[in-house]
Amino acid sequence: QVQLVESGGGLVQPGGSLGLSCAASGIIFSVSAMDWYRQAPGKQRELVARIGSGSTYYADSVYGRFTISRDNAKSTVYLQMNSLKPEDTAVYYCHVRPNGMDYWGKGTLVTVSS
Repeated sequence: QVQLVESGGGLVQPGGSLGLSCAASGIIFSVSAMDWYRQAPGKQRELVARIGSGSTYYADSVYGRFTISRDNAKSTVYLQMNSLKPEDTAVYYCHVRPNGMDYWGKGTLVTVSS
C-alpha cells in the first residue's frame, strides 16, 4: 500500500530555516507529482508546493522562501523552508494522488516562534 512518512519538523525562530522530508513507498515515485500541504490551527489545509517530473509550483505565501525538490533514487521529496515566519506555523503534510486516489502522510509540526 501507499505510505508517506514525513520527518524534520520542529521549533524554529522567526527568520530561521528548517528542512522537511517525505519518504514514499507503494507508488511509482519517479512519475508521481508530489505535494506539500499545511494546515494551521483553525484554518483549512492549503497547498504549499508541488513538484512534477520537470516543474514546480509554489503558493504565493511561500514563493522565494521555500524550495521543493525530489530524489527519485530515494523516493523522497523535500521541502527546504527559509526565512520562516510565525504564520508558517502549521502541520505540514506530504500528499500524492496516483490514479485519482488521495494519500496523505501523518504530518509533521512546524512551529515558528521566538
